[in-house]
Amino acid sequence: MISNRILAQKLDLEMFNEGAEKDVESGYCGDLLSWVMGKAESGCAWMTVMNNVNVAAVAVLRDVSCVILVEGVKPDENLLLRAQSEEIALYGSNSDSYNLAIKINDLMKANI
Repeated sequence: MISNRILAQKLDLEMFNEGAEKDVESGYCGDLLSWVMGKAESGCAWMTVMNNVNVAAVAVLRDVSCVILVEGVKPDENLLLRAQSEEIALYGSNSDSYNLAIKINDLMKANI
């Protein structure tokens, strides 16, 4: 387990919203919001290219540790405002989900 803030620091993620500090217990890659609603585990670092306000709703519903927008995607204004009001940790990366997930896995293994 690793905190979302340490994860962001170690992976040099861009911070869009600091949000609440939570432990990252797993990772999840997904862009189909209805699928993520049914499959993402609480406490995961969710990696996605989706950048609209619905991402915040799913993040709250699934109690994710943080949302990481991948491939250089930036949050739209409504997502950013909702992330701020819901204290969702929202980060960005130029990496794709696959390679970022490998890095997250490696960091989590190192902290066990």
